[in-house]
Amino acid sequence: MVGAETDRDPDLAVIEAGSRTLRAQAGPPQADVVPGRPEDPETDRALREVEAELATRWPETKLDPSVERIAALMDVLGEPQRTYPSIHITGTNGKTSTARMIEALLSAFDLRTGRYTSPHVQSITERISVDGAPLPAERFVETYQDVKPFVDMVDTQQSYRLSFFEVLTGMAYAAFADAPVDVAVVEVGMGGTWDATNVIDAGVSVITPISLDHVARLGDTPEKIAGEKSGIVKQGATVVLAQQPVEAASVVLKRAVEVDATVAREGLEFGVVSREVAVGGQLITLRGLGGEYPELFLPMHGAHMAHNAAVALAAVEAFFGVGAKEGGGRTLDADIVRQAFASVSSPGRLEVVRTSPTIVLDAAHNPAGARAAAEAVGEAFSFSHLVGVVGPSNDKDVKGVLEAFEPVFAEVVVTRNSTHRAMDVDALAAVAVEVFGEDRVQVEPRLDSALEEAITLAEGEGEYAGAGVLVTGSVITAGEARLLLGRDR
Repeated sequence: MVGAETDRDPDLAVIEAGSRTLRAQAGPPQADVVPGRPEDPETDRALREVEAELATRWPETKLDPSVERIAALMDVLGEPQRTYPSIHITGTNGKTSTARMIEALLSAFDLRTGRYTSPHVQSITERISVDGAPLPAERFVETYQDVKPFVDMVDTQQSYRLSFFEVLTGMAYAAFADAPVDVAVVEVGMGGTWDATNVIDAGVSVITPISLDHVARLGDTPEKIAGEKSGIVKQGATVVLAQQPVEAASVVLKRAVEVDATVAREGLEFGVVSREVAVGGQLITLRGLGGEYPELFLPMHGAHMAHNAAVALAAVEAFFGVGAKEGGGRTLDADIVRQAFASVSSPGRLEVVRTSPTIVLDAAHNPAGARAAAEAVGEAFSFSHLVGVVGPSNDKDVKGVLEAFEPVFAEVVVTRNSTHRAMDVDALAAVAVEVFGEDRVQVEPRLDSALEEAITLAEGEGEYAGAGVLVTGSVITAGEARLLLGRDR
């Protein structure tokens, strides 16, 4: 038994101050798929052409902080993002997993969903999902071809061409309108105020835990980052707020007051009551806005995933009006909620992709995410000898990530993924030696060789020694490892 969740201090006094609060008045989801390359050669060729054209635009790491271009694109497309209600998600960690949980819950209540998340693990088509599954490659290509004339039109009118992310956002909103979906679940790319997704008027805004990441763009303190992220909170909306550093929570609450938004806070209006490690995941009891939901099986590991589940549940309750005055005294159907959570998966988030030895993938790429992953690995797996494979991007707090994993890694193999953003292996090795000591660090510039080396180190402990491998440091690294290890779906 892990025990009741009573040790996370929400800094109640500050979080309670200054805003109205949301107080409770006392078709099955589709199987998740991570697509590989299309099997049909013509479809694969067409998708590669789209990917190549998108690659000529500003990448996600380069942007001009403005929604002017995406607003212009929405205008010429006929404002597709206004044809359905939406739930908008920001935060530093947990956004994609929370989005997937929200999607599963909404789908279980027979709503047709659209989900927009980033980055992708293996295929660009993962970013735009309808009915719980990524757009088929053929439909993804068709959507691009449909919006391309409008993209070209906007490009000629703006100082800068639409970026890679802006075009994808336009595609997502158009695809959701075309489906049509009953509700869109939209994850920001970065920040909030000027993020390309922030042309929706979401009735529910979700803010997952905020910590330091993308400091060059968002600021170097939790307050500054919260200021950017709270920009998704719209007039009269409901804000579902995960537990936060007190300084970040204060900023969000101030924004809520300014726009007359209602706030539901983890640890007060909703939260995790208890959780217990179970085979393949955990058994959790959640307190929602309308009441308690006991014994929900969540096939994901770690306390952070239980808290993501609490946030997702509160967001869906808020969407349905549970906890509001007119929706008081009721809960969602507990059996449907139970069914939905049991169906959830999040590829690349503490995902087991192989046994003998056990290989786990996790997309942790900042210190907060790494700490959560390290804690979860220690709790969910009985590794006596864990080998890390780490391939981060060069713009991250790599030392902080390595320090978070140092207590759980017996050895670490440093490597790089195939993108230009990957950190130089020699520079990474120098940081790793500083954290782990020279005897615990191996260097393999190629990811495939790094995986082989880590497996060899784990197997060297003997068949019954309980050794394992954790591949981490970047969503890209986790995705490339997933392909190398044969997880096409």
